[in-house]
Amino acid sequence: MTHDFDPQTRRAVLAHMNTDHAADNVLIARAFGPDAAVATAEMTGFDGDAGEWSVGVEGGALRVPWLGGAITERHEVRREIVALYDEACRRLGVTPRPH
Repeated sequence: MTHDFDPQTRRAVLAHMNTDHAADNVLIARAFGPDAAVATAEMTGFDGDAGEWSVGVEGGALRVPWLGGAITERHEVRREIVALYDEACRRLGVTPRPH
């Protein structure tokens, strides 16, 4: 059974990703979604198995499994999002910024 994070953790992570890392959301959506030209993406949720994004003007759903496998701890969320960002940069030929 997948782990569900508490509402406070979800709100904090989503606010951070959508405010401070909006461009990272787009990179992840381009690399892992069906449309490499997508211009907008917002992180809408996550659980122990994957992160979720609303992509493009139509708001299509994108669910991307964590690269390191299932997680249960808040600090693991950051690690897995950073891993998705780094892999997105690799796939798209973008130089990742330091973490």
